Amino acid sequence: MELLPISTPHCRVERDGHVLVVTMNRPEARNALSADMLVGMASAWAYASAEPGVRVAILTGAEGTFCSGADLKAMGQPSSDPEVRARAAQIVDYHWKGLLREDLPTKPVICAVEGYAVAGGTELLVGTDLRIVAESATLGLFEAKRALFPMGGSAVRLPRQIPYCHAMDLLLTGRAVSAAEALSMGLVNRVVPDGQALAAARELAADVAAAGPLAVQAILRTYRDTQGMPEREALKVSDELGWPVIGSEDAKEGTLAFREKRPAVYRGH
Repeated sequence: MELLPISTPHCRVERDGHVLVVTMNRPEARNALSADMLVGMASAWAYASAEPGVRVAILTGAEGTFCSGADLKAMGQPSSDPEVRARAAQIVDYHWKGLLREDLPTKPVICAVEGYAVAGGTELLVGTDLRIVAESATLGLFEAKRALFPMGGSAVRLPRQIPYCHAMDLLLTGRAVSAAEALSMGLVNRVVPDGQALAAARELAADVAAAGPLAVQAILRTYRDTQGMPEREALKVSDELGWPVIGSEDAKEGTLAFREKRPAVYRGH
């Protein structure tokens, strides 16, 4: 694992081959969101998009907690680190980018959840593509119960991701949800024993990284770009993105590897 210089005191960003691991690192505050943390995450997502060798990212939290939501005081104050303050000034809307609300990375993001993933923590989860959750984890969008609003995008995204009645249950009651219930709703992919979320996410990331990167990125973009479109128009977008993948060198390698009964070696072109 290589620690990248885009890390901040509250956000550790590491690279392991094709996998980027982003760790919210404020355990003394249950990894509550701070400006420092959001600058680090915004930088990580930009790096994931720009770096061809990165094929998938993992988002997790330090020391057994994912994220307990927004620390409004800490989010409203600049980082105590002058270098991080300078970076914040250069990133337009770093809060929204860090929260996976805007300018989503072009590579899939897997979240690995232990402990609390509530309020802003669940909003972050809703912004990811694949979700691994430990069995005793607690999720929930608590904003309405506190007379607040889920500004991370969940009021829009959640009813598009899970059945309407389940989404409204979470959004309007602000109640806590167990990992098992989140799985039954279709909010998460897999529930694993406590302490195993990151390991399971790494296994899943390895599977994603072993797939053709052009195909993975085109599938992700097709889904995002066609939201709300009629099927006929959406299929045009799908074709525009899909045909170049079909004609790529990676596609030829995938077919050849299948015939030769060996693992494919994809190069992203």
